[in-house]
Amino acid sequence: MNIKKSGIITICGRPNVGKSTLTNTLAGEKIAIVSPKPQTTRNRICAVLNRGDSQFVFVDTPGLHKARTRLGDYMVKVVRQSVADVDGVMLLVEPVDRIGGPEQELIDRIKALGAPAALVINKIDTVEKEKLLAVMAAYGEALDWDAVVPISAKTGEGVDELLEVLGGWLPEGPQLFPDGAVTDQPERQIMAEIVREKLLRELDQEIPHGTAVEVTQFSQRDDTDIIDCHVTIYCEKASHKGIIIGKGGAMLKKISTQARKDMEAFMGAKVYLETWVKVKENWRDNPAAIQNFGYTED
Repeated sequence: MNIKKSGIITICGRPNVGKSTLTNTLAGEKIAIVSPKPQTTRNRICAVLNRGDSQFVFVDTPGLHKARTRLGDYMVKVVRQSVADVDGVMLLVEPVDRIGGPEQELIDRIKALGAPAALVINKIDTVEKEKLLAVMAAYGEALDWDAVVPISAKTGEGVDELLEVLGGWLPEGPQLFPDGAVTDQPERQIMAEIVREKLLRELDQEIPHGTAVEVTQFSQRDDTDIIDCHVTIYCEKASHKGIIIGKGGAMLKKISTQARKDMEAFMGAKVYLETWVKVKENWRDNPAAIQNFGYTED
């Protein structure tokens, strides 16, 4: 592939605005996990798209929120660091004609960065088009945007127009990722995230936010395309462990079955998945545990 331009573009915004859905839509493949719950994304995730003579590297970030744990502190730090040293920034917002605290902080950081910035108004499939004018007016007073693009990350409406805008920002230079690469995430990390997505989707309230997933074995069997994946789910309370396992193991089986299907789709191979549940109290406030689960500054 003859790549002539490449660059890094950050997607930022408040929790649950659709950053991971947009990341997956732009990449044309499921790279980032998605759930209706806030703070689904915990780490910085890169998605790679080769289009024509351009390579886009999109950086999906956690939602900017008020941290209540050390893990939350880490996530907020990731967001703030991601709005720096990039070739462009997209502020993803909902079609609401007022600027909230998280948006204002990100706008202030975008101003300091000085890189091209686009206001991307998501979820336009949920509102009347006339509503967008008020949203544009409110945000237009806060920053002189290089572009304002209404989209629906869910349906794909407006995404081609967005890519045309972003393509104009990419500097000339060699590609940053090799042909065929779709993300910077190791396969075993993606496997762990797939399991965590199912926990978020199936469990109520606070329980899934107190879970972490560790892949303890990820290997291909000799002379076959079967992958063995052993996963440990950590939670913060013994009562949560019982809920995750469920009556007669029903909930854990449901989560594991859903996860295995997504793993096989991503890997293009049969996956033999085994899951265990363990308690690690207050791990979200334990710096060593946070780092052990892959939430590092690198």
